[in-house]
Amino acid sequence: MGIKATEALDLTFDDLTQYLHANHSAYMEVDGRTFYLTDANDKYWRAQDTDTFNEKSHYVDVSELVPTLSEFLELPFMDGEGIKSVFDRAVFYASEKP
Repeated sequence: MGIKATEALDLTFDDLTQYLHANHSAYMEVDGRTFYLTDANDKYWRAQDTDTFNEKSHYVDVSELVPTLSEFLELPFMDGEGIKSVFDRAVFYASEKP
């Protein structure tokens, strides 16, 4: 888990797909909430709530684990909406190493 960058990324939806493939994670702010979008061991994709931590002090998953990025971008984990449907009102940030 990295640290959210201070400057927003300037990405189109297609750019986001390429960015996640190359970088494996990003932060997304939408509707007053922040999610950590990440892969798990380069095999599955998931979204995590940055306001909720588990017993290991890691973010808590708010989405199912899914095997493909395209499936993940459509997955409705935010009140029935997925990343693709909220993209136009979301802001994305790099995940930087501490």
